[in-house]
Amino acid sequence: MVIFGYLLMCMIFGTTFLAIKVGIDAGAPPFFSAGLRFLLAGIILFIWMIWRGRASVSLLFRKEMMFTGMGLTFGTFSTLYWAEQYVSSGIAAVLSATGPIMILLLQTSILRQKASIASMSGCFIGFIGVILLLLPSVSVEVSLFWMLGCIMILIGEVCYSSGVLYSKHVMPRFADTSPIALNAVQMMYGGAMLLVLSLFTEHVHIGALLTLHAVSSLLYLIVVGSMMGHSIFYWLVAKTNPVFPSTWLYISPLIALGLGVFLYNEVVSWLAGIGVITIIVGIVLVNIDALRQAIGKSEGALEGMQSK
Repeated sequence: MVIFGYLLMCMIFGTTFLAIKVGIDAGAPPFFSAGLRFLLAGIILFIWMIWRGRASVSLLFRKEMMFTGMGLTFGTFSTLYWAEQYVSSGIAAVLSATGPIMILLLQTSILRQKASIASMSGCFIGFIGVILLLLPSVSVEVSLFWMLGCIMILIGEVCYSSGVLYSKHVMPRFADTSPIALNAVQMMYGGAMLLVLSLFTEHVHIGALLTLHAVSSLLYLIVVGSMMGHSIFYWLVAKTNPVFPSTWLYISPLIALGLGVFLYNEVVSWLAGIGVITIIVGIVLVNIDALRQAIGKSEGALEGMQSK
């Protein structure tokens, strides 16, 4: 289930970038559409969890959920949406792929948790793979706002990494609550913060939100991107470790590349091919310890069956 959930999450997150672009190109204000996406997705999921008896209204008043939403949703997406006005999507993808590395750095420097050499090496190798994969299509036009955009994306990844680690830290306090309910509440907080930001920075035109492309983009991002994708991510954080699910940031460029080949008959360069192999090697190294444990359990179970 963990492997299946991880692959499904990567597929979902790999397509959400395209859905976001469709909505923005249709004229939907970035902060407002992002806030509406997360707030509605969180409300729907939370009502469903309450109906199933897996959450209580008191969860809305826990400061842990507010801090998680501030990092995972508000801090990550407000900076990314603003930066993509001045930074190409290729540069944004490369800078966003620093997420797993930042998680490991925060774990070792602030939380004093030891990270294996394989995990550290895997993160850096995977990051290099993303650079090789996207290098042929990356365009750079250096300006003051370009530099500020790059800095904002990196700040967003610090928020993302902090939110992931903090959520993993506080999850034991909610042992009787479903991770899906926890994700729903943090999305509600993050979405509400994005809407407040939109109120002070954007002019919202209702007509732009009612076009076919804008509505279809928003619905896809609410149901598939947030309700499914982010819930799976939160569940994987609860079941594994903060780094493993975050490696989707390495996989999403692969999915984007595959969509380009499949839908637009784009040609894959040899450099991109090397990047694909490098990313795979990096992800295997990041999760080598978990793979060894899984193989050991499988061998143990097989020996047990043979002895019977």
